[in-house]
Amino acid sequence: MTKTSTLNRRSFLKRSAVGVGAFAAPAIISSKALSSSGELNFTGWAGYPAFAETVMPAFSAATGITVNFAEQPDQDSMFAAAKVAIEAGGIDMIEPTLDRWGGWNSNGLLGAWDPAKLAMDNYLPGLADGAAGKRSMTAEGALMYVPSNWGTEALVYNKESAVLGEPASLAALFDAANQVVLRPHSALAAMGRLLDSQGKLPRPWMDGYTDMAAMVELWDIALAEAVKAKGNVVQFWSGENEANAGFVANGATVGLCWDSTGYNLRNDGYGYAAPVEGAFAWHQGFVLMKNAVNVEQAHELAKWVSTAEGAAAWASAFSANPVGKGSAELMNPDVSTYYNSAFDDAKLAALWWWPEQSAEFIAKRGEYADKYKAS
Repeated sequence: MTKTSTLNRRSFLKRSAVGVGAFAAPAIISSKALSSSGELNFTGWAGYPAFAETVMPAFSAATGITVNFAEQPDQDSMFAAAKVAIEAGGIDMIEPTLDRWGGWNSNGLLGAWDPAKLAMDNYLPGLADGAAGKRSMTAEGALMYVPSNWGTEALVYNKESAVLGEPASLAALFDAANQVVLRPHSALAAMGRLLDSQGKLPRPWMDGYTDMAAMVELWDIALAEAVKAKGNVVQFWSGENEANAGFVANGATVGLCWDSTGYNLRNDGYGYAAPVEGAFAWHQGFVLMKNAVNVEQAHELAKWVSTAEGAAAWASAFSANPVGKGSAELMNPDVSTYYNSAFDDAKLAALWWWPEQSAEFIAKRGEYADKYKAS
């Protein structure tokens, strides 16, 4: 493992499944934006106070644009808000993940970004080009998604009482020795991946992401096995605040949670570990509403987040990884130390990126999550 977060992230990006690209000089904020006095209606993630306290004020200072920031706890809530806004207005841009925007687009919610109004060369290799770049476009080549940050979902654990296994495994989530906090659909995917690694599935787990018949077959199995182990669940979570509460209020010893949850609890006796099966990895970014009013301002926010300063501020607020060249050097050093303690080169190479998930898949996945919670 390299000693600096900059080299560590670059090393990962060069060999990850999302592709590679060439470095180029960063662009700067346009003079048009600097003279703007416009507004932007942005819907993003709840549970990250730094956005209101420092990030949005920094963007406003750089561009003159005021952000009306609406918070939602999860992507399903964002999607519901977007479906209302496509009729009533009020949202210009939102921040889902790469695997989800296709479902939004198939529901007629999204407009395309204009690359000429962005600074595509600002992004670190592999995040807006290569395979990730292709996944960000329609078949016709329209750019529908641009990156904002990326991170992981792995094992948050109580350093004194958690039973993780040696090496740490997703099996810890279903071990009666632990009290766990889980996001329902992630837990089912974890069970599926665990069973797959043990050779206990009739076909590869990944088949379920491209074939709905295979999805039903595999998720039926994962659900049945997860229900058997449900007695150790002390709380389900859908957003950051609930995940934190599972540990500090309800006594969870292990959870399958975002890296930011582990970071928030790092000084309270909790650690963050990648399972031997590979940590879940997510790629988060911006989409533009089809009926957006403040289109120029939306482009300016997306472009600002691709700069070194903007990318560092955005990722630091999430306790996640930045997307802009030169941004790692500006990150909160506590975040860099935290990531480097959780991921060596082998664990980075083993990351399991959430696959593309169609609207039909998401709906069916929601049914399984509801069955799991209700069981």
